[in-house]
Amino acid sequence: MKIQMKVPFLNLTAQYRPIKDEIAVALQEVLDTNAFAGGPMVERFENVFAPFCQTEHTIGVGSGTDALWMALLGLEIGDGDTVIVPVNTFIATAEAVSLCGATPVFVDCDRYYNIDVEKIAAAIQKTEVRRQKSEVRKQNSEVRRQNSEGTRQGRGDRSQNSGIRSGELADGIRAIMPVHLYGQPANMDEIMALAGEYGLAVIEDACQAHGAEYKGRRAGSIGDAGCFSFYPGKNLGAYGEAGAIVTNNAELAAKLRMFRDHGQQKKYYHSIIGWNARMDGFQGAVLATKLKYLDEWTKKRRQNAQLYNELLAGVDGIRTPKEMPHTSSVYHLYVIQSDDRDGLQHYLEQNGIATGLHYPVPLHLQEAYSSLGYEEGDFPVAEKAAKRILSLPMFPELTEEQIRYVCDKISEFRRQESGVRSQESGDRSQESGDRI
Repeated sequence: MKIQMKVPFLNLTAQYRPIKDEIAVALQEVLDTNAFAGGPMVERFENVFAPFCQTEHTIGVGSGTDALWMALLGLEIGDGDTVIVPVNTFIATAEAVSLCGATPVFVDCDRYYNIDVEKIAAAIQKTEVRRQKSEVRKQNSEVRRQNSEGTRQGRGDRSQNSGIRSGELADGIRAIMPVHLYGQPANMDEIMALAGEYGLAVIEDACQAHGAEYKGRRAGSIGDAGCFSFYPGKNLGAYGEAGAIVTNNAELAAKLRMFRDHGQQKKYYHSIIGWNARMDGFQGAVLATKLKYLDEWTKKRRQNAQLYNELLAGVDGIRTPKEMPHTSSVYHLYVIQSDDRDGLQHYLEQNGIATGLHYPVPLHLQEAYSSLGYEEGDFPVAEKAAKRILSLPMFPELTEEQIRYVCDKISEFRRQESGVRSQESGDRSQESGDRI
């Protein structure tokens, strides 16, 4: 088969070429000042990224995973705590919870691939009931032990099991971590309402949502903290690993700045036990330069998504992504659903088109989380989506010609599939007629 055109999934070189002179100047400044670990270039980026996100503070760190983990630690979430996490996300969201010593409680996704708000309250209630039952068993066991020793203590007070009530902190459940997956904001008003009802913190995983908006508010600015990844392939990507936490909480920001630098405010004077999670000076310089272009790049992503939507409308067996009302997605990924997803992916590959799967295995079915006891069927929406989703090429420099080529090949594959099904149906009809 002769490939007519090659379409990459991502093209960072195309993004770099127009700004390479600016990047060179920024990197040279780091070399000239020797500001390699943290320092003025990182501060420069922090000072422009905070207002971009509509927040007061940005704390630059080593990666998006660092950002998620540190935000949880900063909110004092740790051993014995549980955190509500969407089951349909990259593993870093749950990893951060686990690395704090807490336990992720998974929740299924909605039609926009984000956490289903209606199922969050149910998960809180279910988790609390399990905790209370476990606590009652422990208390009853202790009472029996004491009785056997002849010491009778207040059995009635120990074994009461009052359900969770609005306005009370669910003991053990400490936070919700919504993910703005693929660049689409989650339903933050309802999430914040639930958090307020149960006294929970909200940490936004905005690692794929730089500049995304929910009712005019930027992703990362709505909860207690927002976390970003600047992995090279992100909408705002560094030239290596980098991440950031944004917040309007000055006390939390001060704590996180200390934590990323071994717990020190002044060199060699350590107020808390911290970690080495500073952003590199090179990455701060690159990000400050690229941030100037992010709104323009986002506009082009949205235009590309609109063209995909128009060209794929009505194609049999294809479902294009939808935006939730009052939101503006930044289309970090353009994800369709397709009948015979694997067949379509192979066909596109044969025709020079790169694609991706985000993500092929929901978190509850990952071996790393097998100890939590979840089973196949527990999260049917995410499980069904994982078998059908396919990420198409998406980047600002993608051309109309490339998008049309991708959509032509998708339509071509679907027509071939429809023809095969029609032929098979005709053959079965003929066989049935022969038997009569």
